[in-house]
Amino acid sequence: MFELSVLAEAPTAVGAPQDADDFSRLIADVLMSVGGSSPSAAVIGTWATALVSGAEDDGQLSEAELIERIGAAERLKAAASTYQARYSVLLEKRVRERRAATDEALAGDRLGEGPRAVDPSVEASHAIALARSESPARGGRLLGLAKALVNEMPHTLNALAAGRINEWRATLVVRETACLDVEDRVRVDEAMVAAYARGGVGDRQLAAEARAHAQRLDPAAAVKRARRAVTERRVWLRPAPDSMAVLSCLLPAAQAVASYKALTANADSARAAGPDVREDRTRDQIMADTAVERLTGQEHAEDVAVAVHLVMAESALVRGSAEPALLEGFGALPAQVGRDLVLCAAERATLRRLYTAPETGALTAMDSKARTFPEGLKTFIVLRDATCRNPWCNAPIRQYDHVIPAARGGPTNEANGQGLCERCNQVKEAPGWSHGTTPATRHTVTVTTPTGHRYSSTAPPLPGTRQIVGHRVGFPGGRMVFHTAA
Repeated sequence: MFELSVLAEAPTAVGAPQDADDFSRLIADVLMSVGGSSPSAAVIGTWATALVSGAEDDGQLSEAELIERIGAAERLKAAASTYQARYSVLLEKRVRERRAATDEALAGDRLGEGPRAVDPSVEASHAIALARSESPARGGRLLGLAKALVNEMPHTLNALAAGRINEWRATLVVRETACLDVEDRVRVDEAMVAAYARGGVGDRQLAAEARAHAQRLDPAAAVKRARRAVTERRVWLRPAPDSMAVLSCLLPAAQAVASYKALTANADSARAAGPDVREDRTRDQIMADTAVERLTGQEHAEDVAVAVHLVMAESALVRGSAEPALLEGFGALPAQVGRDLVLCAAERATLRRLYTAPETGALTAMDSKARTFPEGLKTFIVLRDATCRNPWCNAPIRQYDHVIPAARGGPTNEANGQGLCERCNQVKEAPGWSHGTTPATRHTVTVTTPTGHRYSSTAPPLPGTRQIVGHRVGFPGGRMVFHTAA
């Protein structure tokens, strides 16, 4: 069945460097400072401002001077990566020290339960992700990279600090040696010095050399790595241009090959069905359609029968405006594509009307006295938040959380509800972490860390709304949500 929900407007309630020499001196000062005494955050901020404001063409820079600036800035990026790696490792150490002191102070309580069960490394990586405007998953990878470079691979760290490799190439070397014990990893690090000094070594070649060294030192490690990789099989979805999406599967090689061969065999069979069967689709199109049909169980790929939400402005659906639609789990779609989806599922469509506040663009509240979120309110939160509300996370929503915990009097309603992934919900309960909302805005959640740093996340705008100032928006019309159910 296809469900259509209409969202209608609720009643309105009453000092930069200027020449090449200055720029070169600035870069040199930065590199020297990073390599020597540690500059403060304020000093680094001043450098960043100077670099950005100074990146203007005054008509006096030659090609050679421009190249020199670009290269110097790249070396600065590598040095900054080294700086971040060292301080990321120190941050994890500080978090462990604080957590140990907290556990000691609470020794009378049962340890290993509740908030204190969050691993200090997870908490540290979460803080790193927020500081670097990255997702928590990316923060975990960055902390892992930092620990490997600082604790086990000093030559690779030095090559990064000197600008001979960049952060991504350091990541490749760390990744190719992840299967080794510390002693063998140190040996590979030493062996890679020649590659770093040689220069001109690209991503693929550098990774191949690191892999070859690792396999020579411990051939059995590659087998262990392959076995561990099987446990990491997964499926993920990412948007693609032109209202398309990429559905990817990470599978053991034999399973992936078997799946692909089954799709190709079906496509070849369909195209060789004979003159009585007309097949206008290409081989690739048949394979894609077959994959959808076998995964969803529907007879035709275009018959969307699994629960899907499509949010549209009323003006886009009824009056043909160009306001983009929003597809849950994907993002923006052209208005005409949204209308086509509705027409394809017209016989299974149902319509639901919700309302938005005209001053902020927020969906109006749906109160509940229950401490757990009812299904209707969960749907409401999914439509509003789209993905995990932790800043920069964007992982799929897995849990429905009280911004202010119910144990502290937080109500179970739209304003105090948020969608989070499992990891972000776990870290939220760690000592010193808290979430809060900002009144009179489109639903905004502010995360406060144990160090007092604050990071905010605002719900994405709905179709038919427009940004005016900050989070305040105006509304040209109502909005509709289409829902398909199997």
